[in-house]
Amino acid sequence: MLDFDFNSLAFPVSLPLSFSTSHVFCVLLCKSKKMEDYVVNTIIGAVIFWTTLLFMIRKMLPDRSYEFCNRLVSTTHATLGVTLAALSVQDWSSPVSPLASNSTPKQMKTLAISVGYFIYDLICSQFDKKSSVDNSVHHLVCIVGLAAGLAYQKCGSEMVAALFITEMSTPFLHFREFLKELGYRDAPLNLAADIMFALIFSVARMIGGPYLTYVTLSADNPLLIKAMASGLQLVSIFWFYKILRMVKYKLIAKPTSMKKIA
Repeated sequence: MLDFDFNSLAFPVSLPLSFSTSHVFCVLLCKSKKMEDYVVNTIIGAVIFWTTLLFMIRKMLPDRSYEFCNRLVSTTHATLGVTLAALSVQDWSSPVSPLASNSTPKQMKTLAISVGYFIYDLICSQFDKKSSVDNSVHHLVCIVGLAAGLAYQKCGSEMVAALFITEMSTPFLHFREFLKELGYRDAPLNLAADIMFALIFSVARMIGGPYLTYVTLSADNPLLIKAMASGLQLVSIFWFYKILRMVKYKLIAKPTSMKKIA
């Protein structure tokens, strides 16, 4: 049976990358004298929470794969992250304002929870056969970028906007994989999930993303924050290219192949 594996376009990942990510984060954390204690405690608590949640899901769903359970954790984080990011926006008439300003406590907590998740997921991804270098690079950029913002206690508006934009499409990404494991690989619902994921990702990351990157680079933000914003946008462009290939296969190549078989 013909099908397209979105992860097949990725590269194999190695453990040293996760170790280097953890090292960079620890150095940034240790060298920062501005990191609030409650932020550090929130990050540590978040790592413990997401890890515990994975074990609980594995216990409740023993017949499901490790990847399936980890994707449930990721979906939970994406839903929570988007919700908290939306709640921490100071002014919806100008969601990314004020630029280069001091972060509010609500923004700091939101970002700390996500830093804890990305640390957890980077480690867990090493046990996933479909793990990839581009996904690990994405996590590296997120961890270092968010941690830098927490250390500087600045750029809260830009960072919660980035969290909102990047996590919007995540539930749909995982939903399509849930359907495959549940036996609906070739069902119309799976194709609908693919299309929804592609549309939301494209609008969020290729329209909202470039705008957010532009205002972040234009504002008086620390150099590290600007570098991480650029890096995240580059990863998004690469993933957008992969999504275009997926859409081409799903809507053009696969139907043509099925007609030839019939």
